[in-house]
Amino acid sequence: MGISQVQVEVPKTSDKLLWDMIFGMYSYPVLLLGHKLKLFAMLAHKPRTASEVATALKIQQRPADAILAVCTSVGLLELRDDRYSLSPVAQDFLVEGKPAYFGPYLDLTIANSSVYSLESLEKALFTDAQQVYGGGREMFTVHDEQAELARVFTRSMHASSMGPGLSWPGLLDLSKTRQMLDVGGGSGAHSIGACLRWPNLRATILDTQPVTEVAKQYIASFQVSDRINTLVADMWNDPFPPADLHFYGMIHHDWPPQKSYALTEKSFKSLDSGGRIVIHDMLYRDDKTGPFAAAAFSLVMVLWTEGQQYSSKEYSAMLREAGFVDIETKQAFGHWSIVTGRKP
Repeated sequence: MGISQVQVEVPKTSDKLLWDMIFGMYSYPVLLLGHKLKLFAMLAHKPRTASEVATALKIQQRPADAILAVCTSVGLLELRDDRYSLSPVAQDFLVEGKPAYFGPYLDLTIANSSVYSLESLEKALFTDAQQVYGGGREMFTVHDEQAELARVFTRSMHASSMGPGLSWPGLLDLSKTRQMLDVGGGSGAHSIGACLRWPNLRATILDTQPVTEVAKQYIASFQVSDRINTLVADMWNDPFPPADLHFYGMIHHDWPPQKSYALTEKSFKSLDSGGRIVIHDMLYRDDKTGPFAAAAFSLVMVLWTEGQQYSSKEYSAMLREAGFVDIETKQAFGHWSIVTGRKP
Protein backbone atom coordinates (compact mmCIF):
# COMPACT_ATOMS: atom_id res chain seq x y z
CA MET A 1 0.00 0.00 0.00
CA GLY A 2 1.17 3.52 -0.76
CA ILE A 3 1.75 6.27 1.79
CA SER A 4 -1.26 8.55 2.26
CA GLN A 5 -0.85 12.02 0.78
CA VAL A 6 -3.80 13.54 2.64
CA GLN A 7 -2.91 16.96 4.01
CA VAL A 8 -4.23 17.49 7.57
CA GLU A 9 -4.09 20.97 9.02
CA VAL A 10 -2.29 21.04 12.34
CA PRO A 11 -3.84 23.53 14.84
CA LYS A 12 -1.81 26.71 15.14
CA THR A 13 -2.95 27.16 18.74
CA SER A 14 -3.69 24.82 21.65
CA ASP A 15 -7.02 23.74 23.08
CA LYS A 16 -6.10 25.09 26.54
CA LEU A 17 -8.63 27.96 26.42
CA LEU A 18 -11.51 25.61 25.68
CA TRP A 19 -10.53 23.20 28.43
CA ASP A 20 -10.12 26.10 30.87
CA MET A 21 -13.67 27.25 30.05
CA ILE A 22 -15.10 23.75 30.30
CA PHE A 23 -13.33 22.94 33.56
CA GLY A 24 -14.25 26.35 34.97
CA MET A 25 -17.82 25.15 35.41
CA TYR A 26 -16.57 22.74 38.09
CA SER A 27 -14.74 25.21 40.32
CA TYR A 28 -17.90 27.23 41.03
CA PRO A 29 -20.05 24.33 42.36
CA VAL A 30 -17.07 23.13 44.39
CA LEU A 31 -16.97 26.56 46.06
CA LEU A 32 -20.72 26.39 46.71
CA LEU A 33 -20.56 22.82 48.03
CA GLY A 34 -17.55 23.61 50.20
CA HIS A 35 -19.59 26.40 51.76
CA LYS A 36 -22.78 24.32 52.02
CA LEU A 37 -20.97 21.37 53.65
CA LYS A 38 -19.07 23.77 55.96
CA LEU A 39 -15.69 22.59 54.65
CA PHE A 40 -14.17 26.04 55.06
CA ALA A 41 -15.59 26.50 58.55
CA MET A 42 -14.12 23.15 59.55
CA LEU A 43 -10.65 23.93 58.18
CA ALA A 44 -10.74 27.36 59.82
CA HIS A 45 -10.84 25.49 63.13
CA LYS A 46 -7.78 23.35 62.35
CA PRO A 47 -5.95 21.80 59.35
CA ARG A 48 -6.97 18.25 58.42
CA THR A 49 -5.87 15.42 56.18
CA ALA A 50 -7.97 14.34 53.22
CA SER A 51 -9.22 11.28 55.11
CA GLU A 52 -10.13 13.42 58.12
CA VAL A 53 -12.06 15.76 55.84
CA ALA A 54 -13.96 12.87 54.24
CA THR A 55 -14.83 11.40 57.64
CA ALA A 56 -15.91 14.73 59.14
CA LEU A 57 -18.09 15.65 56.15
CA LYS A 58 -19.43 12.09 55.77
CA ILE A 59 -18.49 11.96 52.10
CA GLN A 60 -16.63 9.33 50.09
CA GLN A 61 -12.83 9.48 49.89
CA ARG A 62 -12.37 9.60 46.10
CA PRO A 63 -14.65 12.64 45.51
CA ALA A 64 -13.23 14.23 48.68
CA ASP A 65 -9.74 13.99 47.18
CA ALA A 66 -10.99 15.56 43.93
CA ILE A 67 -12.79 18.44 45.66
CA LEU A 68 -9.81 19.21 47.88
CA ALA A 69 -7.52 19.19 44.83
CA VAL A 70 -9.80 21.67 43.02
CA CYS A 71 -9.95 23.99 46.04
CA THR A 72 -6.18 23.85 46.39
CA SER A 73 -5.50 24.38 42.68
CA VAL A 74 -7.60 27.56 42.54
CA GLY A 75 -6.09 29.00 45.72
CA LEU A 76 -8.80 28.45 48.35
CA LEU A 77 -6.82 25.83 50.27
CA GLU A 78 -3.16 25.13 51.00
CA LEU A 79 -1.52 21.73 51.58
CA ARG A 80 1.33 21.30 54.04
CA ASP A 81 2.49 18.04 55.61
CA ASP A 82 -0.53 16.23 54.13
CA ARG A 83 -2.94 18.60 55.89
CA TYR A 84 -5.28 21.05 54.22
CA SER A 85 -5.77 24.56 55.59
CA LEU A 86 -7.42 27.76 54.39
CA SER A 87 -5.53 30.11 52.10
CA PRO A 88 -5.37 33.82 53.04
CA VAL A 89 -8.23 34.53 50.60
CA ALA A 90 -10.42 31.87 52.18
CA GLN A 91 -9.58 33.18 55.64
CA ASP A 92 -10.73 36.67 54.61
CA PHE A 93 -13.92 35.76 52.76
CA LEU A 94 -15.08 32.25 53.67
CA VAL A 95 -14.96 32.32 57.48
CA GLU A 96 -18.17 33.35 59.22
CA GLY A 97 -17.67 36.33 61.49
CA LYS A 98 -15.13 38.06 59.26
CA PRO A 99 -16.32 41.51 58.04
CA ALA A 100 -16.23 40.47 54.37
CA TYR A 101 -17.70 36.97 54.81
CA PHE A 102 -19.18 35.82 51.49
CA GLY A 103 -21.54 33.21 52.97
CA PRO A 104 -24.88 34.98 52.37
CA TYR A 105 -23.91 35.68 48.75
CA LEU A 106 -23.12 31.99 48.22
CA ASP A 107 -26.41 31.06 49.92
CA LEU A 108 -28.29 33.29 47.45
CA THR A 109 -26.54 31.61 44.54
CA ILE A 110 -27.38 28.14 45.85
CA ALA A 111 -31.03 29.11 46.37
CA ASN A 112 -31.23 30.39 42.78
CA SER A 113 -28.99 27.83 41.11
CA SER A 114 -31.52 27.16 38.34
CA VAL A 115 -31.03 30.72 37.10
CA TYR A 116 -27.51 29.79 35.95
CA SER A 117 -28.55 26.76 33.93
CA LEU A 118 -28.00 26.44 30.20
CA GLU A 119 -31.78 26.50 29.76
CA SER A 120 -32.18 29.81 31.62
CA LEU A 121 -29.37 31.46 29.73
CA GLU A 122 -30.73 30.29 26.39
CA LYS A 123 -34.19 31.59 27.27
CA ALA A 124 -32.74 34.93 28.31
CA LEU A 125 -30.82 35.23 25.05
CA PHE A 126 -33.97 34.78 22.98
CA THR A 127 -36.42 36.74 25.14
CA ASP A 128 -34.21 39.38 26.85
CA ALA A 129 -36.27 38.63 29.96
CA GLN A 130 -34.97 38.25 33.52
CA GLN A 131 -34.86 34.64 34.70
CA VAL A 132 -34.66 35.03 38.48
CA TYR A 133 -37.68 34.16 40.69
CA GLY A 134 -39.30 32.15 37.93
CA GLY A 135 -38.54 34.63 35.17
CA GLY A 136 -40.48 37.29 33.36
CA ARG A 137 -40.79 39.83 36.20
CA GLU A 138 -38.55 42.68 37.28
CA MET A 139 -36.49 41.65 40.30
CA PHE A 140 -37.12 44.74 42.43
CA THR A 141 -40.88 44.51 41.80
CA VAL A 142 -40.79 41.00 43.27
CA HIS A 143 -38.82 42.36 46.24
CA ASP A 144 -41.48 45.03 46.80
CA GLU A 145 -44.13 42.31 46.96
CA GLN A 146 -42.12 39.79 49.00
CA ALA A 147 -40.23 41.57 51.75
CA GLU A 148 -38.29 38.51 52.90
CA LEU A 149 -36.75 38.09 49.44
CA ALA A 150 -35.61 41.72 49.67
CA ARG A 151 -34.03 41.04 53.06
CA VAL A 152 -32.22 37.92 51.82
CA PHE A 153 -30.96 39.79 48.77
CA THR A 154 -29.75 42.67 50.95
CA ARG A 155 -27.75 40.33 53.18
CA SER A 156 -26.18 38.70 50.12
CA MET A 157 -25.20 42.07 48.67
CA HIS A 158 -23.69 43.03 52.03
CA ALA A 159 -21.50 39.93 51.83
CA SER A 160 -20.10 40.94 48.45
CA SER A 161 -19.89 44.67 49.28
CA MET A 162 -18.19 44.85 52.66
CA GLY A 163 -14.67 44.15 51.37
CA PRO A 164 -14.88 46.80 48.62
CA GLY A 165 -16.74 49.11 51.03
CA LEU A 166 -13.79 49.10 53.40
CA SER A 167 -11.35 49.84 50.57
CA TRP A 168 -12.54 52.62 48.24
CA PRO A 169 -12.90 55.34 50.95
CA GLY A 170 -9.12 55.33 51.24
CA LEU A 171 -8.79 56.44 47.62
CA LEU A 172 -10.56 59.77 48.12
CA ASP A 173 -10.01 62.75 50.38
CA LEU A 174 -13.31 63.03 52.22
CA SER A 175 -11.94 65.13 55.06
CA LYS A 176 -14.17 68.06 54.12
CA THR A 177 -17.21 65.97 53.19
CA ARG A 178 -19.94 66.11 55.78
CA GLN A 179 -22.96 64.16 54.49
CA MET A 180 -23.00 61.10 52.24
CA LEU A 181 -26.22 59.95 50.59
CA ASP A 182 -25.99 56.24 49.79
CA VAL A 183 -28.60 55.92 47.03
CA GLY A 184 -30.12 52.45 46.97
CA GLY A 185 -27.59 51.79 49.72
CA GLY A 186 -28.79 48.33 50.68
CA SER A 187 -27.12 47.02 53.81
CA GLY A 188 -25.07 50.18 54.22
CA ALA A 189 -21.75 48.41 53.63
CA HIS A 190 -20.29 51.35 51.72
CA SER A 191 -21.56 53.93 54.20
CA ILE A 192 -20.12 51.88 57.03
CA GLY A 193 -16.76 51.65 55.30
CA ALA A 194 -16.70 55.38 54.54
CA CYS A 195 -17.67 56.41 58.07
CA LEU A 196 -15.12 54.07 59.64
CA ARG A 197 -12.43 55.62 57.44
CA TRP A 198 -13.55 59.27 57.84
CA PRO A 199 -14.68 60.20 61.38
CA ASN A 200 -16.04 63.57 60.19
CA LEU A 201 -18.52 61.90 57.84
CA ARG A 202 -22.20 61.14 58.34
CA ALA A 203 -24.28 59.03 55.98
CA THR A 204 -27.89 58.35 55.03
CA ILE A 205 -28.91 55.08 53.41
CA LEU A 206 -31.86 55.60 51.06
CA ASP A 207 -33.76 52.41 50.24
CA THR A 208 -37.04 50.54 50.75
CA GLN A 209 -38.49 49.56 54.14
CA PRO A 210 -37.38 45.89 54.25
CA VAL A 211 -33.88 46.84 53.09
CA THR A 212 -33.42 49.58 55.67
CA GLU A 213 -34.51 47.15 58.40
CA VAL A 214 -31.51 44.98 57.51
CA ALA A 215 -29.23 48.01 57.17
CA LYS A 216 -30.01 49.11 60.71
CA GLN A 217 -28.78 45.76 62.01
CA TYR A 218 -25.44 46.07 60.22
CA ILE A 219 -25.05 49.70 61.24
CA ALA A 220 -25.53 48.73 64.87
CA SER A 221 -23.11 45.80 64.60
CA PHE A 222 -20.35 48.16 63.43
CA GLN A 223 -21.26 50.66 66.17
CA VAL A 224 -21.86 53.60 63.83
CA SER A 225 -25.55 54.19 64.58
CA ASP A 226 -24.69 57.68 65.81
CA ARG A 227 -23.45 58.69 62.35
CA ILE A 228 -25.46 56.60 59.88
CA ASN A 229 -29.23 56.77 59.53
CA THR A 230 -31.70 55.27 57.07
CA LEU A 231 -34.39 56.85 54.92
CA VAL A 232 -37.27 54.91 53.39
CA ALA A 233 -37.78 56.49 49.97
CA ASP A 234 -38.13 55.84 46.24
CA MET A 235 -34.91 56.89 44.54
CA TRP A 236 -36.79 57.53 41.30
CA ASN A 237 -39.67 59.66 42.54
CA ASP A 238 -38.83 61.05 45.98
CA PRO A 239 -36.54 64.07 46.43
CA PHE A 240 -33.01 63.46 47.65
CA PRO A 241 -32.22 64.90 51.10
CA PRO A 242 -29.31 67.37 51.45
CA ALA A 243 -25.86 65.84 51.03
CA ASP A 244 -22.50 66.83 49.59
CA LEU A 245 -21.65 63.31 48.38
CA HIS A 246 -23.92 60.97 46.42
CA PHE A 247 -22.74 57.36 46.34
CA TYR A 248 -24.02 54.62 44.01
CA GLY A 249 -22.76 51.10 44.68
CA MET A 250 -23.84 48.58 42.03
CA ILE A 251 -26.91 50.67 41.22
CA HIS A 252 -26.51 51.93 37.66
CA HIS A 253 -25.75 48.45 36.35
CA ASP A 254 -29.25 47.30 37.38
CA TRP A 255 -30.80 49.61 34.79
CA PRO A 256 -30.62 50.42 31.07
CA PRO A 257 -28.72 53.54 29.97
CA GLN A 258 -31.68 55.94 29.94
CA LYS A 259 -32.50 55.17 33.58
CA SER A 260 -28.84 55.36 34.59
CA TYR A 261 -28.60 58.78 32.95
CA ALA A 262 -31.74 59.85 34.82
CA LEU A 263 -30.19 58.97 38.18
CA THR A 264 -27.02 60.87 37.35
CA GLU A 265 -28.99 63.94 36.29
CA LYS A 266 -31.08 63.77 39.46
CA SER A 267 -27.92 63.75 41.56
CA PHE A 268 -26.50 66.74 39.70
CA LYS A 269 -29.67 68.77 40.27
CA SER A 270 -29.83 67.79 43.93
CA LEU A 271 -26.20 68.45 44.87
CA ASP A 272 -24.96 71.91 45.77
CA SER A 273 -21.96 73.44 44.02
CA GLY A 274 -18.86 71.47 44.94
CA GLY A 275 -20.84 68.30 45.65
CA ARG A 276 -19.40 65.00 44.50
CA ILE A 277 -20.79 61.84 42.93
CA VAL A 278 -19.13 58.41 43.27
CA ILE A 279 -20.14 55.38 41.19
CA HIS A 280 -18.74 52.01 42.36
CA ASP A 281 -18.87 49.08 39.95
CA MET A 282 -16.97 46.53 37.86
CA LEU A 283 -16.01 48.30 34.64
CA TYR A 284 -15.70 47.10 31.09
CA ARG A 285 -12.73 48.23 29.07
CA ASP A 286 -13.82 51.03 26.79
CA ASP A 287 -14.03 48.72 23.76
CA LYS A 288 -15.89 46.06 25.81
CA THR A 289 -13.37 43.33 25.01
CA GLY A 290 -13.24 42.49 28.72
CA PRO A 291 -12.09 42.06 31.37
CA PHE A 292 -13.78 38.73 31.90
CA ALA A 293 -15.19 39.68 35.33
CA ALA A 294 -17.10 42.66 33.92
CA ALA A 295 -18.27 40.66 30.90
CA ALA A 296 -19.50 37.83 33.13
CA PHE A 297 -21.17 40.29 35.50
CA SER A 298 -23.02 41.80 32.55
CA LEU A 299 -24.38 38.33 31.81
CA VAL A 300 -25.52 38.08 35.44
CA MET A 301 -27.37 41.36 34.88
CA VAL A 302 -29.13 39.79 31.87
CA LEU A 303 -30.37 36.96 34.09
CA TRP A 304 -31.29 39.11 37.13
CA THR A 305 -32.09 42.67 36.02
CA GLU A 306 -32.81 44.90 33.03
CA GLY A 307 -29.33 46.39 33.25
CA GLN A 308 -25.77 45.88 32.07
CA GLN A 309 -22.18 46.64 33.02
CA TYR A 310 -20.71 49.93 31.81
CA SER A 311 -17.23 51.13 30.93
CA SER A 312 -15.32 54.05 32.42
CA LYS A 313 -15.94 55.85 29.13
CA GLU A 314 -19.71 55.35 29.41
CA TYR A 315 -19.90 56.41 33.05
CA SER A 316 -17.72 59.43 32.34
CA ALA A 317 -20.06 60.41 29.50
CA MET A 318 -23.06 60.11 31.85
CA LEU A 319 -21.42 62.40 34.38
CA ARG A 320 -20.23 64.87 31.77
CA GLU A 321 -23.65 65.09 30.11
CA ALA A 322 -25.27 65.74 33.49
CA GLY A 323 -22.82 68.60 34.09
CA PHE A 324 -20.17 67.10 36.37
CA VAL A 325 -16.51 68.09 35.97
CA ASP A 326 -13.16 66.76 37.26
CA ILE A 327 -14.24 63.27 36.27
CA GLU A 328 -11.84 60.50 37.31
CA THR A 329 -11.74 56.71 37.33
CA LYS A 330 -9.75 54.87 39.98
CA GLN A 331 -9.14 51.15 40.32
CA ALA A 332 -10.27 50.21 43.81
CA PHE A 333 -10.50 46.69 45.24
CA GLY A 334 -10.13 43.49 43.23
CA HIS A 335 -12.25 43.88 40.09
CA TRP A 336 -13.95 47.02 41.44
CA SER A 337 -13.43 50.65 40.40
CA ILE A 338 -14.89 54.03 41.24
CA VAL A 339 -15.83 56.83 38.85
CA THR A 340 -16.10 60.27 40.45
CA GLY A 341 -17.18 63.75 39.39
CA ARG A 342 -17.76 67.16 40.98
CA LYS A 343 -20.57 69.64 40.46
CA PRO A 344 -19.02 73.02 39.57
